[in-house]
Amino acid sequence: MIRSVFTVATVAVVALGIGVAVAQQDVIKERKDIMKANGDQAKIATAMVKGERPFDLAAAKKVFATFADAAGKMPNLYPASSKNEAGSPAADKFTPTEKVWTDMDDFKARFAKFGEDAKKAEASVTDLDSFKAAIGNIGKNDCGGCHQTYRHEDKS
Repeated sequence: MIRSVFTVATVAVVALGIGVAVAQQDVIKERKDIMKANGDQAKIATAMVKGERPFDLAAAKKVFATFADAAGKMPNLYPASSKNEAGSPAADKFTPTEKVWTDMDDFKARFAKFGEDAKKAEASVTDLDSFKAAIGNIGKNDCGGCHQTYRHEDKS
């Protein structure tokens, strides 16, 4: 009887550990997917700004809507359990720096500002000139500043 209880307890602990590892990989994959979507939208924006793609107001608004959606989701996708992302199956050349977890309040505040700026831009953009100004401000003040501080690039 005691052996059966021990076996069941051992199996439960192993299953829980596997579940935590899978959940960690899911959260890492989810944040990478969201950032990839942001990157895809940024490419569309860059092409419109450079004149490589005609300005399209609906596409411009989608850029900002995607950014705002990401800003709302991302702060919750950095649990402490995902801290050691490097070397995980979901890791790639960009990983969060330790500062994400040591300065979580600032990290979350940056996403809040990013979301606010994206919503304002989505509501105010009416033409190519206003789009250029809005996307430039977001790229410099929101994306660039956060990536500089909170993203590590493996250049090997």
